[in-house]
Amino acid sequence: MTEGKISKKIVLFAMPIFLGNLFQQLYNVVDSLVVGNVLGKDALAAVSSSGSLIFLIVGFINGIFVGAGVIIARYFGAKDKKELSIAVHTTIAFGIIAGIIVTALGMIFSPWMLKMMGTPEDVLPNSIMYFQLYFAGGIGIVMYNACMGIFQAVGDSRHPLYYLIIAAIINVVLDLLFVAVLGYGIGGAAIATVISQFVSAILGFIKLMRVQGEHRIHIKQIRIKFNMLIKILKMGIPTGVQNSVIAFANVIVQSNINSFGSVAMAGCGSYSKLEGFAFLPITSFSVALTTFIGQNLGAKQYERAKKGARFGILTGVLLAETVGVLLWILAPVLIRFFNSQPDVIEFGVMQLRTEALFYCLLALSHCLSGILRGAGKSTVPMIVMLVCWCVIRISYITIMVRIIPDIRVIFWAYPLTWMLSSITFLIYYKKVDWLHSFVKTAK
Repeated sequence: MTEGKISKKIVLFAMPIFLGNLFQQLYNVVDSLVVGNVLGKDALAAVSSSGSLIFLIVGFINGIFVGAGVIIARYFGAKDKKELSIAVHTTIAFGIIAGIIVTALGMIFSPWMLKMMGTPEDVLPNSIMYFQLYFAGGIGIVMYNACMGIFQAVGDSRHPLYYLIIAAIINVVLDLLFVAVLGYGIGGAAIATVISQFVSAILGFIKLMRVQGEHRIHIKQIRIKFNMLIKILKMGIPTGVQNSVIAFANVIVQSNINSFGSVAMAGCGSYSKLEGFAFLPITSFSVALTTFIGQNLGAKQYERAKKGARFGILTGVLLAETVGVLLWILAPVLIRFFNSQPDVIEFGVMQLRTEALFYCLLALSHCLSGILRGAGKSTVPMIVMLVCWCVIRISYITIMVRIIPDIRVIFWAYPLTWMLSSITFLIYYKKVDWLHSFVKTAK
């Protein structure tokens, strides 16, 4: 990432991430398609409410791996082989411990959290079953993200793609087998997802044990070096806190949607699967920008970092808006894939057409956030997103739903808070010379 044409490097790095995220998104979509069409809207509602709660638990740990990726990218760009190896092995050791914790927390607290979200009684048993089985594979989920973070930090976005393609195929086959053929119900969908995620984690770990380079894993060297862990946590905790608190805010949003009944849950859940696809170019360029900025700042290629930031922002925003327009046009057709009931389709289309044309704002916030993380300023995105996407979003929904008891009030919370975060990031980006402050700190 520190040599060659900037646009080519960023696009070639972002493309496998995009395709990998695409196949990862297929996990949830296939679950919803099979469950919604085979088991009905109540089962679909149980699966569809999963995203916010899963990310609430997993998001914090994944934020730590973002911090680990920034540290690894810096050492890789600076060609500091010793520190790079220590960072990689500390990341893996932390991942193993974190995976065990996530598994335990998810299985124990899922029923309580689902009840706190106001999950309807007709959906609750299936939701609890799905979540507990899903989190039984928590260590697989966490370890895949740990391995993926290491690959991406050293500029390898291809191998995570290969493993996700394999996992997605396994997930599709097992979903059809367990749910449609063997009749295992919603539990079968969860088990299929868990198995596929373990496969991707194992493949990633094995590859890291065989690569040539200082990011190679040696079993005997897997241990936590506390000085390195402190660096990783310092960089990653702000992102982890941001992920978890935003996920908590989304849980509050989901609980408000739940109050409109299982039909609204199914319709909005169907939209959330489509939204996941729309976010792919956004997250892909955000990750690419973090790695690009991190490696180039580590190599002291400051002007190159600045040019890459401009290209990434422009490309990410244009791609996101293009996807948003296409989804807006095709909304009824796409929602119908998940469930053919007219009332379910109505809710899904309503949410999609409220939010889709504002994806450019979401992309702008994420790209600027990725740049700042790569520059070591992970606290800034945390503060901006916590205020805009959590405090303001929850306050708005809490107040306005009581005044106007219409579900569209909830939908509008997203475009409004995306706009606020974008404006705030732009002001910071223009007024504060993030590159100059990094150079000054490095000296």
